[in-house]
Amino acid sequence: MLPSVSDWVLVLLAFAVSGGLCWRFLSPASRFHVLDHPGERSLHQQATPRSGGVAIVTAILLAWTVAAAIGELSWSGELAWLFAAVVLLAVTGGVDDRQDLSPLIRLLVQLLAALALLAADLLPRNLQLPGMDIFLPGGAAAVLMLLYVLWMTNLYNFMDGMDGFAGGMAVIGFAVMAWLGWRGGDEDFLLASLIVAAASAGFLLFNFPPARLFMGDAGAPVLGFLAAAFSLWADREGLFPLWVAVLIFSPFVADASYTLLRRLLAGRKVWQAHREHVYQRLVQMGWSHRRTVLWSYALMLAAGGAAVMALNQNTFVQWATMASWAAAYATVILLVGLRERRN
Repeated sequence: MLPSVSDWVLVLLAFAVSGGLCWRFLSPASRFHVLDHPGERSLHQQATPRSGGVAIVTAILLAWTVAAAIGELSWSGELAWLFAAVVLLAVTGGVDDRQDLSPLIRLLVQLLAALALLAADLLPRNLQLPGMDIFLPGGAAAVLMLLYVLWMTNLYNFMDGMDGFAGGMAVIGFAVMAWLGWRGGDEDFLLASLIVAAASAGFLLFNFPPARLFMGDAGAPVLGFLAAAFSLWADREGLFPLWVAVLIFSPFVADASYTLLRRLLAGRKVWQAHREHVYQRLVQMGWSHRRTVLWSYALMLAAGGAAVMALNQNTFVQWATMASWAAAYATVILLVGLRERRN
């Protein structure tokens, strides 16, 4: 069943509210006009407002609330807990944008948000891999779920370092999940995902290179958290397993995971800002923000398309798809490293 007219109105509402607030936050007269000043680890060259996350989150929560009020979404399930967790993360991120909070405080808040997913009954009972269904005892399932949510929350924040990058991943990633929700016949999941994608698209109007507005910590951790939460939601409802969600967001997962491991092995502090992600290294080698982000969009679309196509294939094709993408990411990382040495 296709989205109804009221669903599309809600999606347009999320897009319009996000875009309208982003436009407002560009003004120095706005209370949310918080500037991100460039530093030695930044890719941007001039002070830029970083309040876009407030616009995204406000648009999502408003559209979800209206949808629930008119009966298009239900508060009785996971949505109320997601709402509370998003508010917690966004408020903490907004404070962090104004005055740097310690990594420990941010981690504790993220842990509380992750625990909300336990209350929402999004704990996976089994780990589904192609041709395999691994039973997870309660304690192991809880630990794995919390680690997964914390990692997705933080990796999205790590990857929010270039014009149009995190916003584009949100638009593409949540749109692909919405498509899978539609294909699986889950109207709540479809609409909730479309609203996140639309709110991110409203922000992207102002963040596409050259960016006039950044997402900030009020937005990036929220989107990473929602990517994890929605994938757990989809897994519980049988729409698609977690490995499909990881493949959809694999451009971020691969870069962030590789970079974190690289920094750990080098003995560097993983929570400090840096310019060692693959996309950052491309920019430092001379690629423009626009060229880098457009190639990244092509990669994101290809990963999302591969996830959609692999979902209903046989076990061999599914494993081959994941192996091919792992090899592709390894090749990109190798080529970037070789190019750096030549420079």
